[in-house]
Amino acid sequence: MIRGIDPTAQTVLGTLLTWGLTAAGAACVFILNSSQRKVLDGSLGFAAGVMLAASYWSLLKPSLEIATGSHGEQWCFIPTSIGIVAGAFFVYIVDVVIPENNTVRILMETNPKKDDDHTRRMQDASLQWKRMLMLIIAITMHNIPEGMAVGVGFGAANSTDAATFASARNLAIGIGMQNFPEGLAVSLPLRAAGFSKKMSFWYGQLSGAVEPIFGVIGCLLVTYAQVILSYALAFAAGAMIYVVVDDIIPESQQCGNGRIASWSTIVGFIVMMTLDVTLG
Repeated sequence: MIRGIDPTAQTVLGTLLTWGLTAAGAACVFILNSSQRKVLDGSLGFAAGVMLAASYWSLLKPSLEIATGSHGEQWCFIPTSIGIVAGAFFVYIVDVVIPENNTVRILMETNPKKDDDHTRRMQDASLQWKRMLMLIIAITMHNIPEGMAVGVGFGAANSTDAATFASARNLAIGIGMQNFPEGLAVSLPLRAAGFSKKMSFWYGQLSGAVEPIFGVIGCLLVTYAQVILSYALAFAAGAMIYVVVDDIIPESQQCGNGRIASWSTIVGFIVMMTLDVTLG
């Protein structure tokens, strides 16, 4: 990200960073053992902490400041609350339409290569493909609000004291940090399910490809429709919070690594908070 250039260009650079870190996470499949679930759960916990901190300091705080200017201090919570609910409801609808069904855990626990019966192996291969597709779609859909959040952040930059280039940059970095384990969350289970390392990496990085597209959409929306700025920032925050609470944290707790995941969440929160406070 380069200070002073067009917000749309900033968004493209920011979302290319988040996509690149998704790919970097997916690339870990080349060096990690596919059975290392502790690494995945710890990474997911860290990502949850990063997203929770980013949702406040980079999105909700500027949303409240903007709403204060238009609605006053007493009623500033109204547009922000509406945005949070709308963002959470958006992700909820995505989950209803495309349920994940614990695909990560199932893929990590099954391996079609170990079945000697040809017919059963073919059935398992078909089932594995469906599960893989569900996993990729689910994480890809979850990347849509994250990409939009980056775009909204850059589109809103310099509109208030809290909505600055630095906060937008920090948000992009924070989302990139949490995208790293998301790439791993796709590639590692696919490898455990018997897919090649190259294919596992390809689909892992592909899950982040939607972020530049929806980042630009989010940026254009707030750039040309300033009236929705407070709502848009809160929408992005609500979507991120819902993803954390409904998806990332439960997923990190399923395989007996709850304490590792929980402490990783605390560490992730502190890291992102420090990033926002010191660089914001």
